Amino acid sequence: MLKITLKIDGMVCGMCEAHINDAVRRAFPVKKVSSSKTKKETVIITETDIEEKQLYDVIKNTGYILTEIKKEPYEKKGFFGFYK
Repeated sequence: MLKITLKIDGMVCGMCEAHINDAVRRAFPVKKVSSSKTKKETVIITETDIEEKQLYDVIKNTGYILTEIKKEPYEKKGFFGFYK
């Protein structure tokens, strides 16, 4: 699993967040996607890597500006994950 964090400029409301989430879901096979206008970021959880150019294109087509991409391994934390 992979966690991809996108820094995005231009989100100002809940509809902006929903617009980006919908665009990502339509374009890529993701497990989860969530956006935050206050953090100016979108977090994607996916099983397969997504090319950076494709991410830039999808976000650009929604009218927002993708400024940074950060990729890192993602490990789902279980209910008792804090006991590790």
